[in-house]
Amino acid sequence: MKMKLIATLIATALFGAMTTACSPPKAEMVKGVQIPDGTVDPAVWGKAYPAEYEGWKNTAEATPVGKSKYKKGNDGGETFDKLSEYPFMALLFNGWGFGVEYNEPRGHLHMLKDQAVADPSRVKAGGVCLTCKTPYAPALAAKHGLDYFSKPYKDVAALIPKEHQELGVSCIDCHNNKDMTLRISRGFTLGKALQKLGVDQTKLTNQEMRSLVCAQCHVSYSIVKSPEMKSQDVFLPWDKSTWGKISIENIIKKIRSDKSYGEWTQAVTGFKLAFIRHPEFEMFSNNSVHWMAGASCADCHMPYTKVGSQKISDHRIMSPMKNDFKACQQCHAESAEWLKNQVIAIQDRAASQYIRSGYALATVAKLFELTHKEQAAGKQIDKELYDLAKDHYEEGFYRNLFFGAENSLGFHNPTEAMRILGDATMHAGKAEALLRQALAKAGVNVPATIDLELSKYTNNRGLKKLMFNPKQELKDPFGPQS
Repeated sequence: MKMKLIATLIATALFGAMTTACSPPKAEMVKGVQIPDGTVDPAVWGKAYPAEYEGWKNTAEATPVGKSKYKKGNDGGETFDKLSEYPFMALLFNGWGFGVEYNEPRGHLHMLKDQAVADPSRVKAGGVCLTCKTPYAPALAAKHGLDYFSKPYKDVAALIPKEHQELGVSCIDCHNNKDMTLRISRGFTLGKALQKLGVDQTKLTNQEMRSLVCAQCHVSYSIVKSPEMKSQDVFLPWDKSTWGKISIENIIKKIRSDKSYGEWTQAVTGFKLAFIRHPEFEMFSNNSVHWMAGASCADCHMPYTKVGSQKISDHRIMSPMKNDFKACQQCHAESAEWLKNQVIAIQDRAASQYIRSGYALATVAKLFELTHKEQAAGKQIDKELYDLAKDHYEEGFYRNLFFGAENSLGFHNPTEAMRILGDATMHAGKAEALLRQALAKAGVNVPATIDLELSKYTNNRGLKKLMFNPKQELKDPFGPQS
């Protein structure tokens, strides 16, 4: 009996050894590394999370060439000039930093480096320009208050520790150092905006946070100006909107409601205007198909991936197109080629409408320029017609600007994108008709086709002096423009 028990124990031990040897190794536990409060250096975080750290470092690498038809930013490490791609932008943004230099963005690791070498006109607003570019922004805003917003860009950038003056978005921007949960570090911008929406931040789900950490920067912010045009504050124009429906109508209503939101003067028209920047979250969260299905920004741009035996979020953030639709195929059973064709079909239609509305608005801008010349020469322009035309022009301009600043070329929300662009073209058409009527009443013979003088705006752009290359102009996929 005793011998039988020993044999059984030996067999059990051998079987256990065999099954252990044949089983896949278990995921190695991350070694406990204490990350001190306030740690900005990603390398320290990387000791605890090496796979995520390596992915983050890879955002410095050029993205694969030829994967996307329209969004070529960082392809092969090159910089793409949007003003040559869409020449009407150079006309509409003339008088503003974006009319001098407007490039497709590169990877996150380049954020601060690219801003440091940008044309000086692009950072004329001062330290406020650092709000989304450095992990030190929240601390700088809290410590220096008004000086953070209003002082010259270089003066505020010099307050960043020397070893991190080229460091873009970092771990501390999105994560709690104690347990790696997601957090909102930009309380002075996104935090206040969520209060406007009536959102209880203590009840946000992890999936919602997987979008909101991106929304700290991928949103449109507005800068409050003093009468001397010094930056005073920054805010997200979400007043009167609700969670899941931040509308372009409410954004425009807010930025047109106060003269202090006027950040620049459009040279062609002489109008003082606000500006709209990268509103990815606003576009995506406004009742889009993927938002309603429960998808987050991270699901598409930071898909789960395997690194050895670990399952992690891919921290090399990029377009799903440039990652061969691996993110999409977590939910979609179709082939990468089929998915690519669907994306391009959506973007083709949106690009067509964007170009149409852009040139229509450029035409109106030149008509305002003509109107002002005729007024200066003594012509009496009907004020009511003029004011109505200006109102329609600005409504159309902000809609076209919203779409152009949003980085998906319509894919984040195809139906909303086409609605916005359709309305932009409609407002431009009404503005043109009203101006033509006003000029005709004043006895001005207006030509049927307005010369936009595009080379005047695309050549000799300030310090950059980039030459317009007609071969780079993005043609309307559905036909030539008049």
